Amino acid sequence: MHAIVAGPEGRLTWQEVPDIAPADDELLIKVASAGINRADLLQAAGNYPPPPGASDILGLEVSGTVVATGDSTAGWSIGQQVCALLAGGGYAEYVAVPAGQVMPLPASVSQHEAAGLPEVACTVWSNLVMTAGLAAGQLVLVHGGASGIGAHAIQVGRAIGSRVAVTAGSTHKLDLCAELGAEVTINYHDEDFVERIRAEGGADVILDIMGAAYLDRNIDALGPDGRLVIIGMQGGVKAELNIGKLLGKRAGVIATALRSRPIDGRGSKSEVVAEVVANVWPMVESGEVRPIIGAEYPIQEAGAAHELLQSGEVSGKVLLRVAD
Repeated sequence: MHAIVAGPEGRLTWQEVPDIAPADDELLIKVASAGINRADLLQAAGNYPPPPGASDILGLEVSGTVVATGDSTAGWSIGQQVCALLAGGGYAEYVAVPAGQVMPLPASVSQHEAAGLPEVACTVWSNLVMTAGLAAGQLVLVHGGASGIGAHAIQVGRAIGSRVAVTAGSTHKLDLCAELGAEVTINYHDEDFVERIRAEGGADVILDIMGAAYLDRNIDALGPDGRLVIIGMQGGVKAELNIGKLLGKRAGVIATALRSRPIDGRGSKSEVVAEVVANVWPMVESGEVRPIIGAEYPIQEAGAAHELLQSGEVSGKVLLRVAD
């Protein structure tokens, strides 16, 4: 089979690699499209190795068709169209995936568009709802509102009845956020998000991709009993934490990662995937939540697709088309 191989200086090459076969608890998927995530950019640059035992091929989400099943994968059938959450291996013609991380295709979504759903859906639901307990009537602040995760978080937040505030760096990105349901839109170049969110009574939940650079200001923007959930480190990894501010607000700071979760058990990827299918897929099928695709490239142009995502000029997900 063929796959993208990361070489020196992050160069990405479509080349022949050894064929794979599914283990007893895995499905073999013929890949239609793969979604790109910032973790892929980091791994290509040599800064984010895959978890032990995972494929060293890039790619954390795919859509495609089941072409082989392991002996312990009851309920799945050859020919079924699916999408899947991966620990790696998605930038390839075929990928083997634990059955618990595979999802049926939502009825209203094309096979190619579905490649942009697994990572954002699992990240948003696991963090906003399963971890932070976001509920109807609460205010959630989403940093990077026009990103793939941000665009999905806006829609899910609105679908469960929350008020959604976002930050982004341009008017056209904020316009997209408003179109998707954001009630409060903040251009971080022109406005202090802390003051704006305080004027709204403080955030009940903040979904943060910046890490260290925003830590203190995020805590300032929290309301009483607020929860800050950190899922990215684009603004660095080390910052000073003022515990007094947390005590005064009875607030919490939580950091989570999806890729390193175990396959099965409590807090596992299988548990998150099951929750997403049960709760988010009905939102997608009803049209309340839709995949936001900003760009699509043939798999052979993965390097150019990475450059686009790295530039920050794209809204929504960037996809790689592997097969028709």
